[in-house]
Amino acid sequence: MKRFFLIAGEPSGDRLGAALMAGLRQLAPETRFEGIGGPLMQAEGLASLFPMEDLSVMGLAEVLPKYLHLKRRIAEAAAAASAASPTALITIDSPDFCLRVAAIFKAARPDLRTIHYVAPSVWAWRPGRAAKMAKVIDHVLALLPFEPPYMTAAGMSCDFVGHPVVAEPLATPAERQLMAGSSPLILALPGSRAGEVTRLAPVIGEVLADIKVAHPQVRVVLPTVRGVAQLVRDLSANWPIQPEIITDPIRKRAAFAAANVAIAASGTVSLELAANQVPMVIAYKMHPVTFWLMRRAARIDTVTLVNLVAETRIVPEFLGKNCRAELIAPAVLQLLVESQRQDSAMNLTMERLGRGGAPPGLRAARSVLAHL
Repeated sequence: MKRFFLIAGEPSGDRLGAALMAGLRQLAPETRFEGIGGPLMQAEGLASLFPMEDLSVMGLAEVLPKYLHLKRRIAEAAAAASAASPTALITIDSPDFCLRVAAIFKAARPDLRTIHYVAPSVWAWRPGRAAKMAKVIDHVLALLPFEPPYMTAAGMSCDFVGHPVVAEPLATPAERQLMAGSSPLILALPGSRAGEVTRLAPVIGEVLADIKVAHPQVRVVLPTVRGVAQLVRDLSANWPIQPEIITDPIRKRAAFAAANVAIAASGTVSLELAANQVPMVIAYKMHPVTFWLMRRAARIDTVTLVNLVAETRIVPEFLGKNCRAELIAPAVLQLLVESQRQDSAMNLTMERLGRGGAPPGLRAARSVLAHL
């Protein structure tokens, strides 16, 4: 019987972990799991060591105030993983936390295997991370088709397993009707972390003020996650167009299917929008120190995954000092008129990420078992 200790630190990792767990159980039904995860992994049978939300922090300036707390959580997670003596430790994304746990675990249990799900974006910035990671990680599961060569060059084995977005269910015609209406529908997606939401929500509110002038009847839907739902309600309370805030997955699918355009934080959500053929504008506002550091280290000129995978720059981005309503609003208004502009890039992205193949969670499970 195989036993895995899994660690996920944010909602996207929770989705990956849950699909991997389901795939492992399908291929090896007696598999057992321990570790840290969110509601989706818990639904697959994981009893989380502590709340996953404790780890949902991103950026140097954001991490510093919680450094001591995170350091304790790292030690706690590493000790629990070592004590569990699993077939393998599987860390999922959240590299600042997960790879520190993996280093402690590997030092204590060099006889056990370590697997990391989501290759670090060394093609984007800090290429030296791959070599550093190879000291504590044996095998990598990559979401993007161009990533394995970077990992193998650093000394790890790596498989492209497809991106989970290609296997996520789309709205049925009946579900789509839940959001049907005659006026344009805008998706507001300010992020899944408290810091992201706090910085981006006021900007989206200002954008909506400009949109309302041109489209007085426009509707706004704001899908969010459990951890920041109340914060989202508080920060959107004074928006000029009051959004419908939803956490229900069925209504979220309906909103993505019915939307005319989205204003979204940078991240995986751009792929969800592409899967649903929703034209998008990407905006991101982080702490100035964090943004300055990341810009200095960047090796690419776009952060949007649709642009990267489709090898285009069709999705407009407004990052850092350019994350301003007077720049974002015209781009949103243009997409409301030219709704087909991004279709080709979105379709190509889905094909390259594995649409039409085996579910990524199952492919990831096969990779894990083959590596072991």
